[in-house]
Amino acid sequence: MPKKQEAKKLKTKRTGKKMNLVKFYIVAILLFVSQTIFAQVEFKTAVSKTNLGLNQRFRIEFSVDKQGADNFKPPSFADFKVVGGPSSSVSQSWINGKASYSQTYIYILEPKREGEFIIEPATIEYENEIVKSNAIKLTVSKAVEVPKDPNNPEYIAQQNIHLVAEVSNLNPYVGEGIYVVYKLFVSQNISVNDWRVSDSPQYNGFWNQDIEVTDSNVQNGKYNGEDYRFLVLKRAVLIPQRSGELIIEPMKMDFSVGIPTGRGDFFGNMITRNISYATESAIRKVRVKALPEEGKPEDFSGAVGEFEFSVLADKNVLKSNDAAQIKVEVKGSGNLKLFEIPKIVTPAELEAYTPEHKEKVTTSLSGLRGSISDAYTVVPQFKGKYKIPEVSFSYFNLKDEKYYTILAEAVFVEVTDGKEIVSTSNDTAGTFKKNVVSNGNNFRFIALETKLKPAVKKDFLHSTEFYLLLLLPFLAIPIGILIGKKRAKRAGDIFGNRIRNANKLARKYLSEAKKQLGKKEAFYIALEKALHNFLKAKLQIETLEMSKEKITELLQDKGVDNNTIKQFITVLNDCDFARYTPTTDVMMKNEYEKTVEILTEIDKQL
Repeated sequence: MPKKQEAKKLKTKRTGKKMNLVKFYIVAILLFVSQTIFAQVEFKTAVSKTNLGLNQRFRIEFSVDKQGADNFKPPSFADFKVVGGPSSSVSQSWINGKASYSQTYIYILEPKREGEFIIEPATIEYENEIVKSNAIKLTVSKAVEVPKDPNNPEYIAQQNIHLVAEVSNLNPYVGEGIYVVYKLFVSQNISVNDWRVSDSPQYNGFWNQDIEVTDSNVQNGKYNGEDYRFLVLKRAVLIPQRSGELIIEPMKMDFSVGIPTGRGDFFGNMITRNISYATESAIRKVRVKALPEEGKPEDFSGAVGEFEFSVLADKNVLKSNDAAQIKVEVKGSGNLKLFEIPKIVTPAELEAYTPEHKEKVTTSLSGLRGSISDAYTVVPQFKGKYKIPEVSFSYFNLKDEKYYTILAEAVFVEVTDGKEIVSTSNDTAGTFKKNVVSNGNNFRFIALETKLKPAVKKDFLHSTEFYLLLLLPFLAIPIGILIGKKRAKRAGDIFGNRIRNANKLARKYLSEAKKQLGKKEAFYIALEKALHNFLKAKLQIETLEMSKEKITELLQDKGVDNNTIKQFITVLNDCDFARYTPTTDVMMKNEYEKTVEILTEIDKQL
């Protein structure tokens, strides 16, 4: 009996051990699974709205619930304009012994066009692994009307902020200067805390030049008969280059606006609510008249305005190999930089060198005023009196709406010293005949015997040279065909030729910029053309009419690092603004060297 009880106890003990072992494995598995579940990171994308109008904005948030997640990379927002952000927020809490953590990356976006769009996932790195968020689908419809709710902040901002483009003349002639002034009107009811130009206006079809705004003070004025504060943001002179309807594209701006809430604080001050707001100036249509064909002179080269014309020599009497300078000058007001000065024709006996072109032109809201000139250096070769024929210059006068032609008198140059022109006529030749004088020593020696040697005869017909010359045409035919095919292929490669031409232009303008060091406006114009032609060659697209944001995005897609892109955009901005701000030769030289360094670095990375 005792043995049976002992055996039973032993069996019970073994069974208990097995049960404990099973419990241990179950607990271990549960702990492992729970640890794995809790170790997983949640990274998600959320938007404030999935259906919106073209003129509406939305908020997009990327949230991660694990501390230690790093290297956040947003998706491409190519179809949207980033109005605000990126900004980030972190929240942590400990409730009933349970900790929670969240880090959020926030952007405010505005669609660029209608349609259905997919915002691709963002990525973040957690414990050496790349984690992706979810994709978001959006539908963008036509612009919606802002509700006329007096308490709606968007409506309040719309009624109290106005960006206006004032154009001096909406019906000019081709070549007639007009101006556009951009003014920002803000009512007394709201406050603008911060603003920036998100998109500068485009002037397609116009020659244009910005005029520096020196007065940045806020002024008081009227808008639609009501009192407003206003600020002049931008001024530009425009000269239309073709007839027809031309469009002045709008300027776009983003604002941080303080909207009154209608409530006051403890001290009675009005409490305001800050919102992000965007607006743009209206599109302005300019209907350009063609210059009349009736009465147009044959030598008319496009000059429009009021001008004086002269051709003068600094010396009218000089010696051979002495130099004189003949100056052809047009002065007055009008499109001075947009037409060619008439050229003079000099006699063959006066050696004329390539003229030196000079411009002394000032630009203001009233247009271009000053003078342009070509100075010819002429050097006479022979003694005599020479005539440089009359030169005419034609222009269109806007006041009279008529063409006028100015005829500059002929210029005479007299050379008082130097070689005579040798005459080759028969009469003149006869005056130089001389008698032959016999001096008795005309016949010194006459050989009486000949010493001739037989000539060595070489048969050319079957020589090596004969066969080489015979085969040469047959060898030239296939070579010519190959060269022709290669030239035709190269000529047909429009895309390749465009890139090669852009490369040449980039080098040309970069070289031109180096030559223009010390001449501020010419230097920065050449530098800007070099930058755009470099991008045209490397990205195979036109960049002159592209925004700097789009250029940044394209370079990022090509793998260029952000620091290099930032330096490139900085140089591009310098070219825009430095032409109208004080600068020095040292600053221009540093700008040139920095540009060469940046272009070299981008070229390496591409």
